[in-house]
Amino acid sequence: MILRTMPEKVTALERVPGKVVAVHSSYRSRAAQRGTIPAWPSYFLKPSSSLAESGDPVARPPGCELLAFEGEVALVIGRRARRVRPADGWDHVAHLTAANDFGVYDLRYADRGSNVRSKGIDGFTPIGPRLIDARAVDTEALRLRTWVNGNLTQDAWPARDMLFGFGDIVADLSRLLTLEPGDVILTGTPAGSTVVTPGDVVEVEVSAGDLSSGRLRSPIVQADYRLDPPGAMPRATDAERAAAYGPTHQPPGPDQEILNALREVSTATLAAVLRKRGLNTVTLDGLRSTHTRQKMAGYARTVRYLPLREDLSAAQQPMNAQKQAIEAIRPGEVLVIEARGESTAGTIGDILALRAQVRGAAGLVTDGAIRDSKALAGLDIPVYHAAVHPAVLGRRHVPWETGVTVACAGVTIQPGDLLVGDADGVVVLPPEIAAEVLAEALEQERQEEFVASRVAAGESIDGLFPLPESRRPDYEAWRDRP
Repeated sequence: MILRTMPEKVTALERVPGKVVAVHSSYRSRAAQRGTIPAWPSYFLKPSSSLAESGDPVARPPGCELLAFEGEVALVIGRRARRVRPADGWDHVAHLTAANDFGVYDLRYADRGSNVRSKGIDGFTPIGPRLIDARAVDTEALRLRTWVNGNLTQDAWPARDMLFGFGDIVADLSRLLTLEPGDVILTGTPAGSTVVTPGDVVEVEVSAGDLSSGRLRSPIVQADYRLDPPGAMPRATDAERAAAYGPTHQPPGPDQEILNALREVSTATLAAVLRKRGLNTVTLDGLRSTHTRQKMAGYARTVRYLPLREDLSAAQQPMNAQKQAIEAIRPGEVLVIEARGESTAGTIGDILALRAQVRGAAGLVTDGAIRDSKALAGLDIPVYHAAVHPAVLGRRHVPWETGVTVACAGVTIQPGDLLVGDADGVVVLPPEIAAEVLAEALEQERQEEFVASRVAAGESIDGLFPLPESRRPDYEAWRDRP
């Protein structure tokens, strides 16, 4: 294999990189599986000796049973990056390609999260087979797919699913370490990663329109060496097996089509459907919208405010938790502010709300007051709020932390929850049941449309609403009419 001889060049790269940096969790779908949405990316290093080419076998170490793949988009740095701004991070990327971040869960315990042995094994970082010019890529069209034995197991659109943009990751890393030309960043994996065994073949492709990395092919084999003590030995626990295999169904959360469909369903219907499922405390109380005709659906990105304490407030400047949350917003997210229902100071104003809109926010929700209300009403996105007040947030609040579970308008909201809003208010929807709830809500609204048509024609609601089984044939005939 090429990496055991440490060549001067890997076929898909111009040189062996000085460092390979990998992101722990950056896809919303993957983070939802793990039950936590990170507020910022975290990283680990992979040795260059772990690099491999397309077609090279990936050898499962002796005694290990939990070898898992992770299809990823790899960024290749083209220009030195040191303390660059997020807006400029992408400009330092020369190429991107496919990568596979293999790891054995049997050895994760051994290195306390550094992944040295679980993911640093020779041949555990295949990359290639071709580079894509970053300047030619429309990131909105970027797609990542992984196949196992020809069956599609991962299919993600990074612009929709990633919690952190590529430029954000480059800029974040460059705050404290210099990225040099040729360095590689593995940008994380979406939902769908699972265990593979000798005899399987894993393929990964990154594409954008007509551009493609080609399929990165990795046949899985059993290692032909011995692994003897002293040193950590493989250990497969039930917890590690559960983490390695992942959920039994995919995907765990809603996709863009579901988000679009949720905007077509009323919050009243969603609340009724959720109530049938025993979820009664999912409607936010006492909020009104700056845009009563504008519907909202998106994932929660949270920020928590604490009561003002001047010394703590001063220590949070200049990039307090509020600004951090806004600068981290991804398209399709909703900024949720826990303000304790405090209405005697604004929690967000025109400039920061505009910045959230520019970054692609689907809306803003606060259980406190807003300021610059006329300007906020002029935005393209709705802002749900409890009051209006001219004072700045520093009169009452300290923006304290982001990416945490919050209490907003009487409802517990976790990062990654779905929020749906219309003129009636806002409903929180657990993402893992979104598809089921949506299907039931759509059916309920069709039934109610039928009932309304009969009431409009003069029929009594007695024996009509809610729709009884005896009227289902009439409803189905109405529903299926040409």
